[in-house]
Amino acid sequence: MRFTCYFASYRGVCGGSFMTDRTVCDTGRDDIRRLLERTLSATVESLGAYGGGLALVDPDGEVLTTHLGVGLPLEYATPLHRKRLSSPSPDPLLDAVRERRLVWVASSEELVRRYPQPARILPHHALAAAPIVTGGTTWGALLLFWPASRSAALDPGERRAIEAAADRFGRLLRDAAANGHRLSPPERPRMLPLPRRHTASAAESQAAADYVARLPEGGCALGLDGGIVFLDPTAAELLGGRASDLVGAKPWEAVPWLRDPRYEQAHRQAVLRQEPVSLTAIRPPDRPLLFQLYPDATGVSMRISPIPTERRGPNGHSASGNGSGTASDSKPDSKPDSRSDPRSAFGSGSGSVALTAAQQERPPGARMDIDAVYRMIELAGALAQAADVAEVIDCATDHALLAFGAKGCAILVNESGRLRILSDRGWNPELAHIFDHMPLTADAPGVVALTAGVPLFFADDEELARMYPALGKLDSGMAAWAYLPLVVSGRPVGACVLGYERPHRFGEDERIALLSFSALVAQALERARLNESRMQLVHSLQVGLLPPSLPAIPGVELAARYLPAGHGMEIGGDFYDVIPLSRNDVVAFIGDVQGHDASAAALMGHLRTAVHAYVFTGADPGRVLADANRLLTDLDPHLLASCLIVRLDLDRLRARVATAGHYPPLLRRPDAVAEIPQIPPGPLLGAAPRSTYPTVDLPLPTGSILAMYTDGLIEIPGIDAEQNLSGLLAMVDRADGPLDPLADALVRQGSPYGGRTDDTTILLLRITAGRRG
Repeated sequence: MRFTCYFASYRGVCGGSFMTDRTVCDTGRDDIRRLLERTLSATVESLGAYGGGLALVDPDGEVLTTHLGVGLPLEYATPLHRKRLSSPSPDPLLDAVRERRLVWVASSEELVRRYPQPARILPHHALAAAPIVTGGTTWGALLLFWPASRSAALDPGERRAIEAAADRFGRLLRDAAANGHRLSPPERPRMLPLPRRHTASAAESQAAADYVARLPEGGCALGLDGGIVFLDPTAAELLGGRASDLVGAKPWEAVPWLRDPRYEQAHRQAVLRQEPVSLTAIRPPDRPLLFQLYPDATGVSMRISPIPTERRGPNGHSASGNGSGTASDSKPDSKPDSRSDPRSAFGSGSGSVALTAAQQERPPGARMDIDAVYRMIELAGALAQAADVAEVIDCATDHALLAFGAKGCAILVNESGRLRILSDRGWNPELAHIFDHMPLTADAPGVVALTAGVPLFFADDEELARMYPALGKLDSGMAAWAYLPLVVSGRPVGACVLGYERPHRFGEDERIALLSFSALVAQALERARLNESRMQLVHSLQVGLLPPSLPAIPGVELAARYLPAGHGMEIGGDFYDVIPLSRNDVVAFIGDVQGHDASAAALMGHLRTAVHAYVFTGADPGRVLADANRLLTDLDPHLLASCLIVRLDLDRLRARVATAGHYPPLLRRPDAVAEIPQIPPGPLLGAAPRSTYPTVDLPLPTGSILAMYTDGLIEIPGIDAEQNLSGLLAMVDRADGPLDPLADALVRQGSPYGGRTDDTTILLLRITAGRRG
């Protein structure tokens, strides 16, 4: 089988003309991935960006996963890897996917203001996130980064070019899915280098090396990940090592006197901001050096220059440095002169970093590297947004597998004196049958971590077998283990078990990072479990205030859905009911009380009971609302409520309808398009004591569908209510089967990725009876 797929080859940058080549490829996920890689690289290069990524919605529709990246090292892309679409945290990628619009952030300041959590990890100057959509399907988002040198405005030509690139990705993904090859989420994103515009010949390479060797400063090339890919003899001498030992290593790991997070941060800052950075360091015993970093989309050129001793201050720092111990940006158009003071290119405001003797002698295991620090910041922010236990577990597991290189992550808790496995991603499924519900008196490392709060680390099978011989015989598929207690206020609440595919020595710095990780997870897990207990209590109360089931009424098909808010512990204010007064007389009503607390819940109970009682008097809907309004004003709860009442006459196939500040229903009659009937709105209940409520007649021939709903269905933050309502109308218009699937579809359409901030209620009815009189 073969199918047509698309990728772009461009001419010019933004807004320029481009060609779209149509290529026929054999079906297969490897072919699709290669095409996506080519398309992403071409898109980043043509639009003048220095980096980008492709994030796709998982097949289950709940998670956005980064599949590909260009121009960024894997460590920096880790925070972007997996994001729950229901997350309430502001995020440019999530906004692009959920709202189906291009998100443009023009500067670091704007990023901090609009998206504070991503800004802590990725302080880019400008970024765009474009949704990838075909028809009614959202496949994911295209993410692009620009350096500070570009203008803040996004002109119409650039916008069209970005949207056109997203369209090409959409066509490719649509064709792949149609042929049964929708991509599954990877364990970690694949990071690609940008294609080089020029490849040097052997003669050119030798000439370049000779040129660098003749300069008085040292020259060094770093990859995007910070690893040394080239250095000349002068640079090796200044760093105090041999070139053969330094190539492939990161300076802040290979050179003892550079072992400080600030040096790694300077490289990270240069890569992410695409601006030159300078800093100073003192090589023991007292030789000051200036490091100047010049980044582009392929790596960083680092110039190492001795600082003349006559220009040093009395404390050994550079006389023109600020001595603050921080690295500072230079201006992006700096052009250093190698014959002048090497600091002059960056001006007197360049920062300096000088280490004390104690810092220089500090062993590498006594610190957390800058990547670990950033990962902890990202994890803390993500866990703070996690609303339930499942989100905490997903967040912790994603972080453990990506940031620590683990193959498996399991979360254990104490449940009625036995070990309970809440999650075991990446582990052999057979192990769950052995350890799940194990007594807490058993001799096992998971039990020790869970009950005693003691961390255990096993670098290989031999270490595990020496302490726990029985476990050494199990085929777990792992070769190293870390058992991390989850402790809150000195009390163990669980354990996190990480498994590694190969033997793994846990250094001091890694143990510090792992225990910091477990402390964050413990706090979030305990909070989420308490929240879930409270939510269960609240939702039990809520359900108790709603009808347990809908009545069976000849001639009327009914369906209803109530969904609580996706986050928070508040009691919802929605209510509804269907009351058969006689064989041909049926009343349906729906409403919403202002507020989400105990007072609102109590008022909801009063109001539902009052409407129920007034309906049995046989009064028209308008009269029922007027009576309910007087009761509400007499109670004086300082709360308002909306309500919609529909009274069906199954003999004449008509309905009498009145509303108190509530949304009108959606109506679809046979052989007609769905519409919103014109119903004069009355004031909200409780607004004024002598309010009146007009009642209108609606003909409802056999086959008519009436959809009643609360505001939670259409009023969703970040999504236009009118657009959402249009989508719901289209679904009602197409409905031709039972009402239950339609109710489910309406809920999904109203909030496709969950994360509801208000409770949602839908009440559907279809007339199936013929005219009786």
